[in-house]
Amino acid sequence: MRVTVKAHARLHFGFIDPDGASGRKFGSIGLAINQPVIVLEATPADRLSVVGEERSRVLVLARQFLRHYKLRQGAHIAVKTTIPAHAGLGSGTQLALSVAAALARLFSIDADVRELAAVMGRGGRSGIGIAAFEQGGFIVDAGRKTASSVVKQPGAWSLDPTPPTLIRYRFPEEWTFVVAIPQADHGLAGTAEVNAFHRLGGRPGSSAAGRLSRMLLMQMLPAILERDPVVFGESLTRIQRIVGAWFRPVQGGTFATTQGAALAKAMSRAGALGVGQSSWGPAVYGLAKDQEIATSIIEKMKEIVPSKIDAVIFLAHAFNRGAGIRA
Repeated sequence: MRVTVKAHARLHFGFIDPDGASGRKFGSIGLAINQPVIVLEATPADRLSVVGEERSRVLVLARQFLRHYKLRQGAHIAVKTTIPAHAGLGSGTQLALSVAAALARLFSIDADVRELAAVMGRGGRSGIGIAAFEQGGFIVDAGRKTASSVVKQPGAWSLDPTPPTLIRYRFPEEWTFVVAIPQADHGLAGTAEVNAFHRLGGRPGSSAAGRLSRMLLMQMLPAILERDPVVFGESLTRIQRIVGAWFRPVQGGTFATTQGAALAKAMSRAGALGVGQSSWGPAVYGLAKDQEIATSIIEKMKEIVPSKIDAVIFLAHAFNRGAGIRA
């Protein structure tokens, strides 16, 4: 038996209430995209072994799964492709869920995505990656109740419910994102991310949460339903400015890197309807109403972006389905 899992990256558009002033902490907005992807295969074996990219990371994840379910069987995992790590595209959650889903299918363990996420220690703050793996599309999650929003070390989360999904919309697939990953410092993750949230913990943000909520409810969500990329892009940029200002003390500015800021500015000048940074970055993105315009944005960026900035730039569309799991 061979189990193949294919999981997709996501763009994280920001938190709604980072300080929990509303009584719920975090609350996230995001979108599953068609690339980059993780593809891995798992087959039965006498012992645990891994080949391919992220070998050490996958070994740790597989051992965590086997230990939780008290399994003594082995497996061979072959990682075919991965999402760039610590780029802001959700590689950690997608990799953890891909490993868990493959092993669960391989060993006939009846566990849904939410259970697997808790077992693998994912969903401590954002539920976007979990919902993206589960069903894809545009997602808004409710965050966690303030009383239970205690930040722990990665992998130390109990089997608390992951942030529930409030909204899941099919996102217009003709709308196209220009995604740029500058060759700069990686975004925050692990202990550094935990420490960053601790530093931000005492900052009041109730007014920001109110503005974010109104923009989400009265601009962004109607724009998706009415298929209006202009209004969606405008609300996306405004939300990103508020979120960026919140995280400025720990990331040094509205954007985590000067390269990312320059790339986002170039996208805007080249005609992007909205721009922002995904999660902690360094990945940034710009929205176009179709692929033809997105391609022209990339061409114009070549004339605007300083030559000293090195970045991987590609086009991405919404992915409106969950991860593929095939036995």
